[in-house]
Amino acid sequence: MRSLYEVGGLCVDVEYLIMGPLQNNVYIVSDGHGTFVVDPTCEPEIVLAALKDRHLDGIVLTHYHNDHTGAAAALRAATGATVYASAEDAPYIEDPRPVGVSEVSEPCPVDVKLSHGNVVAVGNMAWKVIATPGHSKGSICLFNIPQFGNHEGGLPVLLSGDTLFAGSVGRTDFEGGSMEDMAASMKKLAALPDDTAVLPGHGELTTIGAERRRVFARFGDEPDEL
Repeated sequence: MRSLYEVGGLCVDVEYLIMGPLQNNVYIVSDGHGTFVVDPTCEPEIVLAALKDRHLDGIVLTHYHNDHTGAAAALRAATGATVYASAEDAPYIEDPRPVGVSEVSEPCPVDVKLSHGNVVAVGNMAWKVIATPGHSKGSICLFNIPQFGNHEGGLPVLLSGDTLFAGSVGRTDFEGGSMEDMAASMKKLAALPDDTAVLPGHGELTTIGAERRRVFARFGDEPDEL
């Protein structure tokens, strides 16, 4: 059985698997009333086993790249979960194409096409959608605060996909990538509270405060309005 890691101290319950050749972080997020998976890369049977007796309500895809969408179609078929992705990246999820050296994913319908400022409501959670182009044209992050979680004293959470990592940002040399867009996206994320836990698509978990020193400073000091 693949290791399932639990992240403590957050405003919602978060577990994650490290999966696939690119070591993707596949998150399972729940508040006891609803559950969704973020960026299921591969091996849907392992994700289903990790859910245990929880019903899967949603599948959130932060961008269209194959290593973040590979198991989405199978999970949707097995559970009936709603698939969420940005309106810009949805066509590439529904009609996939190769990115880098990754295999092409199975086509997956996108049930809800998201834009900046939309809310993804699962259970009692209300995740704000932040459009963060740069890694892909339609990359998104999702942000939640304790008011809409099941742990009042827990930290706010940002699901950052391949936009923001511990100490770095996502690649901008793929189709639809742009360092200019990435810089603008960093200014948006810099407006979040320092204690926000950042859950990236690969690598170590971090916080907005840590990345304010290591990443945001490279793109200017003044955050933009979200």
